[in-house]
Amino acid sequence: FAAADVIDCFREEIDEAVLKNDQQAAAAKIKELMMKENNIKLNIAITGESGAGKSTFINALRGMSDDDEGAAPTGVTETTMKVTPYPHPNYPNVTLWDLPGIGTTRFPADKYLKLVGFQKFDFFIIISDTRFRENDVKLAQEIQKMKKKFYFVRSKIDNNMRAEGRKKDFNEDEALTKIREYCIKGLQRQGIESPQVFLVFSFELHLYNFPLLHQTLDRDLPAHKRDALLCAMPNFNPEIIRKKKQALRSKVKYWATLSAAGAAVPVPGLSIAVDAALLVGVVTHYVHAFGLDIPSLKRLSARTGVPYAALCDVIISPLAAAKITKELLLKVIAQLGSVAALIVAEEVSRWIPFIGILVSAGRSFTTTYKILKLILDKLADDAQRVFERALG
Repeated sequence: FAAADVIDCFREEIDEAVLKNDQQAAAAKIKELMMKENNIKLNIAITGESGAGKSTFINALRGMSDDDEGAAPTGVTETTMKVTPYPHPNYPNVTLWDLPGIGTTRFPADKYLKLVGFQKFDFFIIISDTRFRENDVKLAQEIQKMKKKFYFVRSKIDNNMRAEGRKKDFNEDEALTKIREYCIKGLQRQGIESPQVFLVFSFELHLYNFPLLHQTLDRDLPAHKRDALLCAMPNFNPEIIRKKKQALRSKVKYWATLSAAGAAVPVPGLSIAVDAALLVGVVTHYVHAFGLDIPSLKRLSARTGVPYAALCDVIISPLAAAKITKELLLKVIAQLGSVAALIVAEEVSRWIPFIGILVSAGRSFTTTYKILKLILDKLADDAQRVFERALG
């Protein structure tokens, strides 16, 4: 993966510049790295026979209900007549593609991959709401020939659980295992070796096998695309929130280094101005990743039936459910007593003869690091509370 190699090279060059205490060189490389990461594209193909629940699955991955504006249209008949992209509302570089049902007259199985333009997709998810049929197997075999990854999703599993639940000796885990093994054996009989099958209920992704599906995708994707998938994922369990926090925290040192580079410029007040502008973008990214921006919270409310006001009631950080502005951010920072004191010390130290700028740069790194860490922790806690309120 050439892109992954380039990103690894940038990180090595950043580490080398930091070791040499060359803040400006490190800052330049960090800006290039962030630009590269922001431009990483992830294209996910969702396919299967008509009526299998492709569009609903796409909407669920985008944190949307079927009737939200911009949602993939759903229906009992084939509603997807062409390859249709659905960008993630917060991360437009992550696109889910609703592919027409395989085996239709317009998209025969033997020409399907060529007609949909398979080259652009990072992986395929093949969906069925009953058993996987001959066309699904043909498609998987063709995808395999093209050296692409594919995964089978058995949708609408809630229907099966309701039917199984009527039995006297019902056991959910045993029922799920039985259905999964039935799908796997059926695919193996048709020539698919070691098929990866996941049982999913699109309206409640926290149930059944969806967390396992995400773990598998995270393992199989190249390293430089994992964070793109992670940030775009809805918060379907506490573990995904923890992973998001961990991934975002790993980049705090880069933002703090950019802040230190700004502090190395001997202009009064410039460091604070640079930091505030920098932090607005970073904190906005945090809010979006945790699904705490206003549109995401409203979509969550519509999807779960929990009132928007009830979700907001459990939020503590003033940065959640709000538009992030420089003024709001500075107000929040001013309330962080120890951090505010560090900012004052940074500005004072800039005017110490000979070594002032170096001292100021070091303090700017520490200040920005602490600010982002505190904000990240509080937003992650809010995301956990919202998850618990929405999904119990």
